[in-house]
Amino acid sequence: MTVEYLKKAARRSTDDSGDVRETVKAILDEIEKGGDAAARAVAARFDKYEGDIVLTDDAIEAAAAAVPERLKDDIRYAHDNVRRFAEAQKATIGDTQLEIAPGLIAGQKAIPVSAAGCYAPGGRYAHVASALMTVTTAKVAGCGHIAACSPPRPGQGVHPAIVYTAHLCGADRILALGGVQGVAAMAFGLFGLPKADILVGPGNQFVAEAKRMLFGRVGIDMFAGPTDSLIIADETADPEIAAVDLVGQAEHGYNSPVWLVTTYRGLAEKVMARVPQLIAELPELNRRNAEAAWRDYAEVILCSDRHEMARVSDDVAPEHLTVQAADLDWWLDRLSCYGSLFLGEETTVAYGDKASGTNHVLPTSGAARYTGGLSVHKFMKLVTWQRSTRDGARRVAEATARISRLEGMEGHARSADVRLAKYYPGENFNLSAHD
Repeated sequence: MTVEYLKKAARRSTDDSGDVRETVKAILDEIEKGGDAAARAVAARFDKYEGDIVLTDDAIEAAAAAVPERLKDDIRYAHDNVRRFAEAQKATIGDTQLEIAPGLIAGQKAIPVSAAGCYAPGGRYAHVASALMTVTTAKVAGCGHIAACSPPRPGQGVHPAIVYTAHLCGADRILALGGVQGVAAMAFGLFGLPKADILVGPGNQFVAEAKRMLFGRVGIDMFAGPTDSLIIADETADPEIAAVDLVGQAEHGYNSPVWLVTTYRGLAEKVMARVPQLIAELPELNRRNAEAAWRDYAEVILCSDRHEMARVSDDVAPEHLTVQAADLDWWLDRLSCYGSLFLGEETTVAYGDKASGTNHVLPTSGAARYTGGLSVHKFMKLVTWQRSTRDGARRVAEATARISRLEGMEGHARSADVRLAKYYPGENFNLSAHD
């Protein structure tokens, strides 16, 4: 049986704004040439903000005082989960060495980058979780300096909860800058910051494009598109929970794709009937986003068995993948292309987005075929080293000379020749590639 589309997406999730690239390039050029003053001017132009860019200790204390204690408890709880999971990830990599042959030793060192720039979206909502995920992970990795920036609101500045969170998680500097200007300030080392070695964190299409353009000069976590989510459900799934979870992800944005992949037509029909009702109950902005995402980008796919469901899911390679089906261990072993996996109805993408501990900065638009999400590993360089005794290097020198001459790299070959001649005078080595 081939898959059957009970609902087919009318559009594909792509950057459909041809003006974004030129706009971002112009802003980056303006700020790189004009420095701090240009960044301030751009902030005034786009954010209608002319206050302090770098938050003072007093401003950070005032922000913390404005955050309700119950919310602080929740943020501290989430921070502890994210920190402990990042520490466990860090424990999976480290320094090592191997004696490849007697006297020839090669090694690996895990070195954190010196400076990280973390972007936390602001605007209408306070994206506390983005500060949690980025700053905490950079801190656990051991980055020497961590800058955090977030869009200020006109006349008010950065949302107090974001300020509190960034400070709690270990940011060395917090900047009231959003959009391209925030990314540029961290990349170019403005306002007294060291130039960032890596830029991380989600943002709108302008932030994503700025990171894309700067990639190479700095590292980035990934090229990010609209967030997406897929649910695999069999006849054991609860259609109400599946529908609520789909709507919860569709509210991210008008072009946020969601998929339901199932073997049970009855469940699909119930979910398709329920989703519009749930969307209608959302607040206005969330409702507009979810309506457009469900109308234009959502798909409901009927499969013959779980093997076909797994194949469809791997082909999509979703950012978020939820399995609401029997035999969860089978799915954990079988599935291979996803940013983060949520097994069983007892967990949900929202948990990972906010507080459970795994990182929510994840690959979108099918990138989960070849990469994972943000982790301590993104902030660390795995570099190699080697040393050798003279006897240990003898065999590798001979092989190097002959391979180099085969490739036409005579200078490389002579780097080996000179050592063999020095360490073993009078010996006749046959270092031709053709004998």
